[in-house]
Amino acid sequence: MAKKNARKVPEEIVLAPIKDQAITDTIEKNYMPYAMSVIVSRAIPEIDGFKPSQRKLLYTMYKMGLLTGSRIKSANVVGQTMRLNPHGDAAIYETMVRLTRGNAALLHPFVDSKGSFGKQYSRDMAYAASRYTEVKLDPFCAELFRGIDKDAVDLIPNYDNTTTEPVLFPTTFPNVLVSANSGIAVGMASNICSFNLAEVCDGTIQLLRHPDTTAEQLLELIKAPDFSGGAELLYDRERLLEIYKTGRGSFTVRAKYRYDKANSCIDILEIPYSTSIEAIIKRITDLVKENKLKEVTDIRDEIDLSGFKLTIDLRRGTDPDALMKKLYRLTPLQDDFAANLNILVDGAPRTMGIPEILREWIRFRLGCYKRELAFDMNKKKEKLHLLLGLGRILVDIDKAVKIIRETKKESEVVPNLMAGFRIDQVQAEYIAEIKLRHLNQEYIVERVKEIGELQKEIAEMEAILVSETKQKSALAAQLTEIKKKYGQPRKTQIVHDAFIDDEEPEDELDAYECRVVFTREGYFKKITAQSLRGADEQKLKDGDVIVNMEDTDNSADLLFFTDKQRVYKAKADDFEPVKASAMGDFVQAKLQMDDDEHPVMMKALKEYKASDRFIFIFANGKGVRIPADSYETKTNRKRLTNAFSDASPIVAVFYEAEKTKTELLLVTDAQRGIVISSALVPQKTTRTSAGVTLLTLRGGQKVVLALSGEEAVNYPGASKARKIKIPASAVALN
Repeated sequence: MAKKNARKVPEEIVLAPIKDQAITDTIEKNYMPYAMSVIVSRAIPEIDGFKPSQRKLLYTMYKMGLLTGSRIKSANVVGQTMRLNPHGDAAIYETMVRLTRGNAALLHPFVDSKGSFGKQYSRDMAYAASRYTEVKLDPFCAELFRGIDKDAVDLIPNYDNTTTEPVLFPTTFPNVLVSANSGIAVGMASNICSFNLAEVCDGTIQLLRHPDTTAEQLLELIKAPDFSGGAELLYDRERLLEIYKTGRGSFTVRAKYRYDKANSCIDILEIPYSTSIEAIIKRITDLVKENKLKEVTDIRDEIDLSGFKLTIDLRRGTDPDALMKKLYRLTPLQDDFAANLNILVDGAPRTMGIPEILREWIRFRLGCYKRELAFDMNKKKEKLHLLLGLGRILVDIDKAVKIIRETKKESEVVPNLMAGFRIDQVQAEYIAEIKLRHLNQEYIVERVKEIGELQKEIAEMEAILVSETKQKSALAAQLTEIKKKYGQPRKTQIVHDAFIDDEEPEDELDAYECRVVFTREGYFKKITAQSLRGADEQKLKDGDVIVNMEDTDNSADLLFFTDKQRVYKAKADDFEPVKASAMGDFVQAKLQMDDDEHPVMMKALKEYKASDRFIFIFANGKGVRIPADSYETKTNRKRLTNAFSDASPIVAVFYEAEKTKTELLLVTDAQRGIVISSALVPQKTTRTSAGVTLLTLRGGQKVVLALSGEEAVNYPGASKARKIKIPASAVALN
């Protein structure tokens, strides 16, 4: 039986010939369509402020009549949305969750919800299944759909051609700036912060009336971003102006707190929009475990029906304000929001500043308004046309009745009315459909009275359609109405410079003596004095050697110089103490250096003195001394670029203390070299100085080794290579 059902294997398999294809062609034909699909149809919001998935969901709810009436089960809405959005129910429901009032992600939620929808400030607070929750459209959504049934925007077929959906919503306010939105596409991303609706309306009205309004002027009206979670925004005019002008930049938001003296605790009432309560708790817990936050005894989540609250219990005698300054520096209770105002305009992604975004929205909104106005005007013209025909029969109603009564065939009624009153077919059809009870003079006279009013309205509409000034005035009136009806006070409090404490005190570090060891392969060890009493024999990787070993203390700065002209700065406290028998930390990974970047020297410093120097020796035979204070920074920078010259590869870096000098040995790849005093190496104040020639190189030679101190003096052949002037010619060291 098995043999009977076995598949027959062909004796010869003919393979299709493999065709060579350029990688650029592959990307263009296979990758680019996918990338553009993600950018245009999924991740980046458009000028109406919505991504396609959000627009499809809200439009489905609108067509279901959920702008009025009672809530219905979310599962019902999710199922109906699949007619427009060919994705799984989970993805559609997640889209809905973020738009709900219950989730609190938006300043003005679009979905009125009942049930558990999680919270924007929590990554672990799960939302209930769609069969348990209920939703309807918030009344605020009326501003999204105004004019959508009056040809204000284009409608396109859905994915299976069974219905239609709008390309955009004709939003009557700049929702793109009012609703926070973010998305990651292919090769680009978008992260739009929300702004206060009333302020955005004021700014847009200003642009409608004065199109040349600048970003600086808009900043006076749209004061700063505003988030649904509140908190405090540290006002920095220059940073905000950068966002307003370019669409890119960042600003700082910090938590709002209250000190409860009776219970000796701090209640965190609002946190930055860009973080979560779980991230804050984890960071504070880690700091307590690391013994860096001794003032805290407990932290707990006390969120309840009254709202958000995170409680931090304090040790007796703790200064709450000083502790909060420390927490702001060390935890996500203070966080930067990186704004990237990347928006689709006419199908193309564009990163724009606030004035440019509002101008594009005004252009879009004017188009919607004119289409809506033209639709209403055409309807009025159609009605006027019918009433003008009705007015014709007012002259002789009996004649109209007689024509209808004496006409033998129904199909001839309309032609006979057209001939009898000199009206067109549309007017004749309208008259023929009038009920018999309405064929009286009173009814017809009352209807004809509307003609004058209609003509006046049509004339006004035509005047608006040809005048952009009147159109902008109408939009300004709409925005004023929206501001009055839906405007809310700011939730995010602006804290100006006068109230910001710029002082950044050093973290309290355990002060103890230690020995730091750095090897040629890039391994680092911090060994306490107590550990050294037991054994001081250093364990190294096979073939590795110690480059620098010195005694310091736990609060010292560690400077790691790399072959990419960079200096990485760390505290000795950043490294865990180990025993001499351990390998230590691999510095390249610990400090997150580039894959092809390697540290060449380490120095521990307690203070940066101008009289102390770093000596740099390069492969081209040049050298230079740079004062140590050139590497001191006012801020807590972790990496300095352009730390020294990039004119030639670095061979070695040495440190020379005040009023000391040492012997230096430079060796070429031809095993020739010189020994000179470090005093001969010139000192420069500019870090990127290329230095002067120390060793004259011939025949394409280069310096491959540099040693100092006893290592230089004891090197084989060094005694005959001593020089007292530079540049010097190398001698054979064999």
